[in-house]
Amino acid sequence: MEGAVAGLVFLAVLVIFAIIVVAKSVALIPQAEAAVIERLGRYSRTVSGQLTLLVPFIDRVRARVDLRERVVSFPPQPVITEDNLTLNIDTVVYFQVTVPQAAVYE
Repeated sequence: MEGAVAGLVFLAVLVIFAIIVVAKSVALIPQAEAAVIERLGRYSRTVSGQLTLLVPFIDRVRARVDLRERVVSFPPQPVITEDNLTLNIDTVVYFQVTVPQAAVYE
């Protein structure tokens, strides 16, 4: 009887380990994102918008980068012109990441 219980415990541990390995071997990257993948801590590749297979415990997703255009607005700033007039300037910056590897490492 004790051998059967030990066998069931071993089987349960084996099943849990298999589930962890399968979960760590698949990464789903959405369409508007890119993922920088490292193998053993060094840059391996960049993937975008796909189901990606990873080597468990060797590969890891270092960062996910949003590839959509983003908008940052700043509060109005008072500016004095050459003829001493005060103007309020509204600033809006549009930016987009085009090279995910450079955005992560540089």
